[in-house]
Amino acid sequence: MKDILLVDGYNMIGAWPELRALKDRDLALARDRLVERMAEYQAFTGYEVKVIFDAHMVAGIGKQYLNYRVDVIYTKENETADERIERLVLDLKQIDTRIHVATSDFTEQSLIFGSGALRKSARELLIELEVADKGIEESVETTRKKRDSTKLPLNEEIIEIFERWRRGGR
Repeated sequence: MKDILLVDGYNMIGAWPELRALKDRDLALARDRLVERMAEYQAFTGYEVKVIFDAHMVAGIGKQYLNYRVDVIYTKENETADERIERLVLDLKQIDTRIHVATSDFTEQSLIFGSGALRKSARELLIELEVADKGIEESVETTRKKRDSTKLPLNEEIIEIFERWRRGGR
């Protein structure tokens, strides 16, 4: 089963404390940070992630590109992110595909749920990201420990001898 997550970009930026504070200083940086976080989520979960932004907040109307392997979509002029998400749900829906939509817009949640997509609030997605962060940290730590340890079982006496040799003693 393939999972696709459609993210209402500005909805997440307005709902997540870190991004909301960043937006007040630099909206472009907040967008980049959201895409970066969604790339981490994508890598951890295996979901295909698409982040949709309303074009009225940025130049370059109707653009679509990959950033950190996340599909970033800016709507066309006079098209809202909600409208694009609704169209994507219909276009991407297949028997072997689950569509998840991250938005806290209640009206949008009702519409996409009626189209057969699963809904996630901004808060739910943030919690899932925090769980993914912990999973990534644990994976990195496990990998580091494996790399740092030797495959040979050594007793304390041998370890002490090796340590003396390492320091140049006998």
